[in-house]
Amino acid sequence: MVDPNGIFMWRRIDARLTTSGQPAEAQLADIGALGVTHVLNLGLHTHEKALADEGGSLRALGMEYIHIPVDFDNPEEVDFTRFCTEMRGLSMNTVHVHCIVNLRVSAFLYRWHRDELGMPEAEAREIMERVWRPGGAWARFIGRDAAVGLPHRIAGRDY
Repeated sequence: MVDPNGIFMWRRIDARLTTSGQPAEAQLADIGALGVTHVLNLGLHTHEKALADEGGSLRALGMEYIHIPVDFDNPEEVDFTRFCTEMRGLSMNTVHVHCIVNLRVSAFLYRWHRDELGMPEAEAREIMERVWRPGGAWARFIGRDAAVGLPHRIAGRDY
């Protein structure tokens, strides 16, 4: 299995799960070529980097599209609950999860791995920290209250 080149913040989590920032229109076919059956987007359609009709483009390529718009400044438990419901339903599928920069996704996956799959906290955190170490509302969202007053730190830039 050869992962596509050039998709912003591309990460392979395991054989059935990949993540990234916003793929470009032409890169959707590359994702489909991996056998991905479902794409879950946590980004907002109103973002300047969002695709005009990502759902339509994915359906035309034979993939299902799920959109859970998560406000970057205010991630909510209802968002995570819906994410968990969708991920449980997709457990036997090959799934790509993205947002705009892969920050939302990595925080959601941290909690998914830790809280839903029972992965050891340090292992789940290491996967998230390949992308970032959240501060502010995202630190609160992942349950790291000591980091709430800290800024976000991005891997490769801040550490």
